[in-house]
Amino acid sequence: ESPAGIDAQDGPRFIRKSSTGGNNNNDEDPQHNSGAAAAAAAAAAAAVLAKSKSEEQEGPRSSGIPPHDGDFMLLTKKLIEVRNVLNSIDHNDTLKLPSIVVIGSQSSGKSSVLEAIVGHEFLPKGSNMVTRRPIELTLIHTPHSKEEYGEFPALGLGKVHDFKRIQQTLKDLNMAVPESECVSSKPIELRIYSPNIPDLTLIDLPGYIQITSKNQPLSLKEKISELCDKYIKEPNIILAVCAADVDLANSEALRSSRKVDPLGLRTIGVITKMDLVEPDRGVAILRNQDYPLHLGYIGVVCKAPSGGSKDNMTQAVIKTEDAYFRSAYQFSQRGVAVGTGTLRRKLMDVLEENMGSNLGSIIKAVQKELDETRYQFKVEYNDQKMSAESYVAESVDKLKHRFKDFSRAFGKPQVRLEIRHMLEQRMLDICAQRYWSDPRISELSQLDSAAEEDRLYWDLQLDLASSALTKSGVGRQTTQRVVDILSKTMEQLAEAEPFNHHPDAAITIKSMTHEILSSRSQATTDQVENTIKPYKYEVECTDSEWSEGVKRSITLLQTELEMCEEALTKIKSTVGSKKLRKAINYVLESDREEERRAKRREAFAKLRESNLRQRSEESSSDKENDNNGSGSESSEQDLESREDEVERSQEEDELEAAMRPHFNPKLLVKAREALSLRDRALILKYRLTALKSKACKNSKNKTQCPEAFLAMISEKLAYTSVMFIQVELMNEFVFQLPRMIDSRLGVKIGQEAME
Repeated sequence: ESPAGIDAQDGPRFIRKSSTGGNNNNDEDPQHNSGAAAAAAAAAAAAVLAKSKSEEQEGPRSSGIPPHDGDFMLLTKKLIEVRNVLNSIDHNDTLKLPSIVVIGSQSSGKSSVLEAIVGHEFLPKGSNMVTRRPIELTLIHTPHSKEEYGEFPALGLGKVHDFKRIQQTLKDLNMAVPESECVSSKPIELRIYSPNIPDLTLIDLPGYIQITSKNQPLSLKEKISELCDKYIKEPNIILAVCAADVDLANSEALRSSRKVDPLGLRTIGVITKMDLVEPDRGVAILRNQDYPLHLGYIGVVCKAPSGGSKDNMTQAVIKTEDAYFRSAYQFSQRGVAVGTGTLRRKLMDVLEENMGSNLGSIIKAVQKELDETRYQFKVEYNDQKMSAESYVAESVDKLKHRFKDFSRAFGKPQVRLEIRHMLEQRMLDICAQRYWSDPRISELSQLDSAAEEDRLYWDLQLDLASSALTKSGVGRQTTQRVVDILSKTMEQLAEAEPFNHHPDAAITIKSMTHEILSSRSQATTDQVENTIKPYKYEVECTDSEWSEGVKRSITLLQTELEMCEEALTKIKSTVGSKKLRKAINYVLESDREEERRAKRREAFAKLRESNLRQRSEESSSDKENDNNGSGSESSEQDLESREDEVERSQEEDELEAAMRPHFNPKLLVKAREALSLRDRALILKYRLTALKSKACKNSKNKTQCPEAFLAMISEKLAYTSVMFIQVELMNEFVFQLPRMIDSRLGVKIGQEAME
């Protein structure tokens, strides 16, 4: 027998057909069997009818969950728990369990259906598309507890008993998606525990839309469709929600479900707002003659009770539904399924059946994952019994081996490459600042025939450039570069397996690294500065060092030239060659015009100053002379006419500038960038030609070849710096860190810390 208040909660039209039991005797008389079955059915119907009448008098029905195959429901719950554990560890999606995906248009009543199943208002509501992320909802039936609460595993909020708080949290998470995107595929995971809900996994998706608002992206409709298509694939069950007052021919939910489930074998139709249509029309929709589904349609009227009670509202919704559906005889006909209770049982039936049909593939997936995990355990721990001591020892050994591999890979040659690259980039910056931007750069190639003053100018430039390189804090920069590499590497090791599961141990590794490097970095910096001090005053080089410097400088300039040409090509392809050429011409013309206006303004300022001075002199002259007076008047008129002429010229220039065609400011920025790249490329080509000439074959002509001279200095600085960095920093770090790991992370830390 069913427990009291279970199957009767939705009236006689909801009686389920019982499965054939395992003790059937095939030799029994069929007529006797049929007679017994008929008698049993009649007795059950009478009992249920009597019970329904008594319940109408007594009040609300029980909130129990209908009975199902206990083994299957226990298996479902356990598999959901296993999947959640795997997801929490490494986001493993190997175990793909069927879920019920809820799709429908906006305002079709999706949220009301889910809230009626759960028994609480918890989904975000609003007018500006508040569901922007998938909500993966796991319902967990707790028959031995009256407690109802929700959990957000990813947020770590613990048990949330206030469903209004759950609603606000969901709204905040959804509204965090920016307006420019409106939809995100990153799901929100929510688990709800209650004695009044069945074990189900539901996924609520953003509702389909027909048109976008002015604040929404034009691709929003396609984004929502793509997101829904991703979730309604097999093995998931589709819950297509449609409003009764909307023609099913216009249902986006049915249209999408037919694409992936043309026979409707895993699609359940839910018709909401049944009270908005005539009963005859509602029954016609539910009989699914026009758009048949194998799993059928279920009609609901999910109206939440007024007053906003914190109690479970499922029974109140079911009671309101029963009152409406019993008021019309059409809904009591055979083949018409209505009511939230019917929907809850249907979902459990379908999920149970789907789980059973997919059990073989699920078992294979679980077995494969189990075998892989066992193999990994064998590889990592050699099938030995794990204890705190063995785990810590294994983890520490793994860390020390990884560090040893890194110390071998990052030796003296690699440190020299890093430092040389850093100094060469500094050298290129100095060349760009002191040489390539100098308008007199063309004089370098003719220094042999240049005046003594010009030679002194370029000699001074070379001294300033070499000082900028050698006196730029090379000791601190090179040491810090190596310290940064070591720190970053140790952070990566601390965040890798298995220390990513032990944040305290990871912090200890980082603190040990910081402690050693901090204690050695200052001494290393001082030593490097002391060793490179001679290069700050004089740098000597052999022929081989000079030749190597020339080669390095040519390579660096060629790389710089390729980068300039690549950036210029990218701008041309982005803007368009023709449009870019017009914008460049406009910029050049504007610059020339601005230069002319600046000269006129300067001339006008000088003219005003001259006029004021002249007027001052005339006012102090002898006014008694009539001839002088008339001359002064004539001079005053000449001054005013010249000022008027200059002002008219300025007005004409401004008018001409206003009449010229205007370009997009962003396009003009690109044009100036292209001009700068073009000029830089021309200078680099010119300097490459100079470095390849005969003049740069000899170190005596270092003034004419500053790039080669600075490249040679960079190599000397790198070589000298590395010697002391290796001794003072690297060797000490490689020596001290493994010993600190043993003392602070190994078995020496004590039993409690190891546990």
